[in-house]
Amino acid sequence: MDQEKQENAAEKQEVKNEQAAASSQAPAEATKDTAGEAKSEGKKEAPAGKPAEAGRDRRSRRQGSPRKGPDVAKDPNDPEVLEKVISIKRITKVTKGGKKLSFSALVVVGDTMGKVGYSLSKASEVSIAIRKAMTNAKKNMVQVKMRGSTIPHEIIGECSGAEVLLKPASEGTGVIASGPVRAVCDGAGIHNILTKCHRSNNPINVVKATFDGLARLKTVEK
Repeated sequence: MDQEKQENAAEKQEVKNEQAAASSQAPAEATKDTAGEAKSEGKKEAPAGKPAEAGRDRRSRRQGSPRKGPDVAKDPNDPEVLEKVISIKRITKVTKGGKKLSFSALVVVGDTMGKVGYSLSKASEVSIAIRKAMTNAKKNMVQVKMRGSTIPHEIIGECSGAEVLLKPASEGTGVIASGPVRAVCDGAGIHNILTKCHRSNNPINVVKATFDGLARLKTVEK
């Protein structure tokens, strides 16, 4: 009997010890779990809140305040360059390996103050051909002799099969000319002139004939 009582007492004591150990571990685990959840919630909430607001602020700044380049003061005395594309043609070169496509651009450039130039350039793309023509035309500008807003005298320009008649006109007449001749007159700053194209209407030859006539103009003194 004594032995049985002692065994029962020992079993009860072990059960109590196990319950005490379990109760002591439970709060620690609970605190760890709550701390972990709090950290995880903090980590999740932080990126969801601040970066979104920061991104909105950046977008609003970009949309509200456009980019500003360096402030460059323009000289009012500098003439405005007038650029006109007269014609663009596709060129096909047949070779042994096949057909090669390229483009030619005829461009007239003038400062509307008596200087004007033209160029015919070729490239594999239209934009490159126009850019090359603009650069070459600006390098090869010629001075046109004028009397007020018209030319000093009547003259005929020739190039190959094209002939262009240029006649001075009174104030208020305007530019009476076709497309290529009008582009040259506008680039040079001629506002009153009478023109007529004879024989060929090829724009390249017409432009060259117009430049031939303008280059041979003479002032009253000469």
